[in-house]
Amino acid sequence: MSLVFRTVTDWNDAYANGPNIPGGERWPAAWVGPAQAYREALAQGGRARLDVPYGDGARQRYDLFLPKAEPRGLVVFVHGGFWRALDKSYWSHLANGPVASGYAVAMPSYTLAPAARITGIVAEVAQAIATAAAEVDGPLMLTGHSAGGQLVSRMIAAPSPLDEAVRRRVRTVVSISGVHDLRPMLATAMNADLRIDEAEAWAQSPALLPPTPGARLVCWVGASERAEFVRQNALLANIWTGLGASTCAIEEPDRHHFNVIDGLADPSHPMVAALLAD
Repeated sequence: MSLVFRTVTDWNDAYANGPNIPGGERWPAAWVGPAQAYREALAQGGRARLDVPYGDGARQRYDLFLPKAEPRGLVVFVHGGFWRALDKSYWSHLANGPVASGYAVAMPSYTLAPAARITGIVAEVAQAIATAAAEVDGPLMLTGHSAGGQLVSRMIAAPSPLDEAVRRRVRTVVSISGVHDLRPMLATAMNADLRIDEAEAWAQSPALLPPTPGARLVCWVGASERAEFVRQNALLANIWTGLGASTCAIEEPDRHHFNVIDGLADPSHPMVAALLAD
C-alpha cells in the first residue's frame, strides 16, 4: 500500500474558481440577464418588493420575491463573492424554485470588505434575516453560496447572531460551496481586504463552533469544484454530525462553483427539495 499525501502550497490557486473552470470568464456576467428578467417579471406582476431597507447603510437592502398565494414560509439567499464582491442583483432568478413552490424569497446585499470585516457582515446578514422574517410568517430556510454559505451556516452556529425567536424559526440551512473554516483565508492575497486574524477566524468559522440546538444543515458542492471547496463542504457536515446536528453532505456530479447554484431556480431540483423539506 502506498501513501498519498496532499499538501496545499498555493492557497490563492486553491480558492481560485474562474481560472480553473473552462469558460469561467463568463461569470458573473452570465447571471445578470436572467436575474434582471426575473426581477422585472415579478415586479410587473406586483410580486417583488425591491431595495427594502434593513439598516441605514448604502448596501443594507434586500429584494423580496413573493409567490402567487400566501407564502408558506420564507427563504433567504445570501450571495457570495468572497465577502468583497457582487450584490443581490446577480441572483434574482435563483428565487424561482422556492417561489414556484409557494415560498417567499429574500435576497440581501451587505457591506463588502474592506469596508466591513466578516464579523460585521455576519451581523448585517442576521439583521437582514430578522427584518425579512418580520414581513413573512412561517418557517425560515436559509441558503447561501460560497462566502454566503459561511454566512448562513454561521446563523445556526453558537452563539447565533440571530435573536432566539428568529433562530427557532430556522428549519433548514443549505450551504452551497461554503467556506466553513476561515483559517485558510489568512494565507490568501485576498486577506489584504478581508483582514481576518486568528481570533476572527475562530469566532466566525462555523466548523470551529458548535451547532445551535436542533440545527439541520445540508452542505452541497459541485463534484467538479476545487478540492478545497469539496473539503470545506464535507468538513462542516462531518464535524456537526458529531455534535448533535442533523447534517447531509452532497457532491453534485458535473457541477462546478458557478453552475452548482442553478438548481435553486428549478422547483423540481433536489436542491430545492432539500431546502424546503419539512
